[in-house]
Amino acid sequence: MSGIPHDHYEPKTGAEKWLHSRLPVVGLLYDTLMIPTPKNLNWMWIWGIVLVFCLVLQIVTGIVLVMHYTPHVDMAFASVEHIMRDVNGGYMLRYMHANGASLFFVAVYAHIFRGLYYGSYKAPREITWIIGMLIYLLMMATGFMGYVLPWGQMSFWGATVITGLFGAIPFIGEGLQTFLLGGPAVDNATLNRFFSLHYLLPFLIAGLVIVHVWAFHSTGNNNPTGVDVRKGSKEEAEKDTLPFWPYFVIKDLFALAVILVVFFAIVGFMPNYLGHPDNYLEANPLSTPAHIVPEWYFLPFYAILRAFTSEVWVVQIASFVTGGIIDAKFFGVLAMFGAIAVMALVPWLDTSSVRSGRYRPMFKMWFALLVIDFMALMWLGSMPAEEPYASFSLIASAYWFAYFLIILPLLGVIEKPDAQPATIEDDFAAKVAKTGSAKADAVSQPAE
Repeated sequence: MSGIPHDHYEPKTGAEKWLHSRLPVVGLLYDTLMIPTPKNLNWMWIWGIVLVFCLVLQIVTGIVLVMHYTPHVDMAFASVEHIMRDVNGGYMLRYMHANGASLFFVAVYAHIFRGLYYGSYKAPREITWIIGMLIYLLMMATGFMGYVLPWGQMSFWGATVITGLFGAIPFIGEGLQTFLLGGPAVDNATLNRFFSLHYLLPFLIAGLVIVHVWAFHSTGNNNPTGVDVRKGSKEEAEKDTLPFWPYFVIKDLFALAVILVVFFAIVGFMPNYLGHPDNYLEANPLSTPAHIVPEWYFLPFYAILRAFTSEVWVVQIASFVTGGIIDAKFFGVLAMFGAIAVMALVPWLDTSSVRSGRYRPMFKMWFALLVIDFMALMWLGSMPAEEPYASFSLIASAYWFAYFLIILPLLGVIEKPDAQPATIEDDFAAKVAKTGSAKADAVSQPAE
């Protein structure tokens, strides 16, 4: 795996040899667990195990919940209340499932921005990155469909607004929207469609996760330096790496335990903090909420969707050039999906020869602004579609696209990177020496 010379599984007993010659599953597991991993990985590399835990949690709790859920507009809301009140441990399962989705997205956003900072998308890991973005898209689709299932006010009106976006697509929009809804409006057919897809997609995500892991095991893991593991000999590789088991497994499990303490504290003491109170009101097509908002993890892209109104000059130009085919509504849809597309295309938009942002001084500043911009978009998405929030959303949206389409390509040309370590071993040794020096200074200078 990953082209790094290391020990492989060798069957010893007759039974092991028999199984290995017919189905080398033990060898596959061994090579996966013992894969050489860069020894300088920091704590930002712990989100993978958190994501795997979240996926398993969502599938297991989801399977139990659907045993008691009724996908019908007349009974869905009542069946959720039945789960909360009558099913043994039902309230805990539902809150674990709902807040598990939030933890899932917290982890995936940390995972994505880690990859963006350390250049994990650069060659030869482009396929790994693309698969990861596909997983992210399926997560968003699954999360949205799951939000509809309780059939509360926000469920119904959120579904109405989001599915209405597809109606903005020229020529095919109306037919596509009708197909998604199963009729002219959000109704029982819509709920049944969303329920079936919400149940199916996590298993598709699980399959893509396996391919994702396979992909980065084939190319090797990235690391904070961006310097590749030496592959000239087994001895060289051992200087740059450690086996994934036990070193990184224990580290990941410790980090997961800490995160789960926080997670179960939220589940136990403030399970509705990230939800919307209107979703505890049964869906009413005749009563529109004052302010329709999606779940928090959709808010950045919801803000981008709303930012491009008919008053924006870019929208006006696009409408003029296309003869009115691209109106403000359709432009907003294109912008929302385009904001995700530019992330998927970042391997080809980043022109720098340096992989890690650690050695790119100008990049650090612009990347920090991108993180702040993402948080600002999240806040703006929760605000009413009025001034000054509309103007702020437009500015924040403009920076998001400018970062990927203008700043990243230019930085690769004008930026002068800092010196990089020759090997992972050199970086690790420097870090150990620095830590040892700091400890020695602390010992030599005791508190007065």
